[in-house]
Amino acid sequence: MIGVCLKYMMRNYGSQLQARATIKVFEDMRLDYEILEYKKKGLMFKIKALPRLLDPTVRDNIRLARQKSKAMNAIPGVGERNKLFDDYSKKHFSAKTVCIDYYSQLKEYAKKYDAVITCSDQLWSPSGLGTGFYNLMFVPDEVLKISFASSFGVNQIPKGQRKKTKEYLERIEYISMRENQGAEIVKELTGREVPVLMDPVFVYTMEEWKEIVPEEKVYEFPYILCYFLGDNEDYRKRVEEFAKKQEMKIVAINFCNSFIEYDKHFGDVVPYDVNPDRFLNLVRNATYVCTDSFHGAAFSIINEKRFAIFNRYPNNSVVSKNSRIDSLCTNLALRKVRANGSSNLENVLLCDIDYVDVKNRLNIYVNNAKEYLKTVFKGRA
Repeated sequence: MIGVCLKYMMRNYGSQLQARATIKVFEDMRLDYEILEYKKKGLMFKIKALPRLLDPTVRDNIRLARQKSKAMNAIPGVGERNKLFDDYSKKHFSAKTVCIDYYSQLKEYAKKYDAVITCSDQLWSPSGLGTGFYNLMFVPDEVLKISFASSFGVNQIPKGQRKKTKEYLERIEYISMRENQGAEIVKELTGREVPVLMDPVFVYTMEEWKEIVPEEKVYEFPYILCYFLGDNEDYRKRVEEFAKKQEMKIVAINFCNSFIEYDKHFGDVVPYDVNPDRFLNLVRNATYVCTDSFHGAAFSIINEKRFAIFNRYPNNSVVSKNSRIDSLCTNLALRKVRANGSSNLENVLLCDIDYVDVKNRLNIYVNNAKEYLKTVFKGRA
């Protein structure tokens, strides 16, 4: 039996589709698994969590949570969309999930497993260090510990967390990272050379994703899909300029991660009845995609779209998570799809992308991921 630490409950398209790809990988390998959900109850957890309030990433997450709450109160459709996320979680993950309230219970429960695996997305963000969950500190020494395309989500570990980060990394027998920078951090802290694997959504091809999520026509007209999680107005203005020149409509998925006044009037069509499957079909049917989302870019690549990827954070931001975009574009030779607030989007969206080359590069990472998982789960499937 394998224990899986997977963050599927986020109301986020990338998180839920990535989680779905991850468990499909395990199912395809015929692994017997459970998803662990740690509820983090108890006074001791709250006391231990207090120092996290000093972390800039935690404070930024609190700010975003307040913005999401503001958006839900101001925009009725956001509540409808949140319910769709929750329903999606129940449908695809709840049956295999075990909920545990207290850390002491979590440590005891983990003894039943042959191995525990921590999965992709930004589960090793410095903001989550104190929970001891996604970094597998709760797992007994005798139980195999594995990471699958893990991500720190930052370019460097804060000085005050380096010792504890090194401690949990050294306990994990098999480590693989999603970003180049993440592998460099592991080497710097532990001296270990670890593989860089692509996000689990890339394990499946365009055609295989159609088997996972059936293809469906959403709109009959050609459109530019906009999926911005950040609050940069200039990005939206550049899209509007491009749309006007191309005489195309903008389909905008607004208020997903932040509240921005500009989004009250941004987009010709602004749907809220969009669950993760419908989101994927919006990408599939788009003529162009403009996004600052890692998974927005990932599914644009999988579906061989013309797209532009913007940085969600300023490069000098202490909470920047741009390294995942850097790795994605570097590893797949897609630097020309990068855009910023002063970009002429015609130069980005109208350029040809050599998807034969992209797929060849991608296949190397996908094959490495499959071989890595076969190695770490040898004899357990």
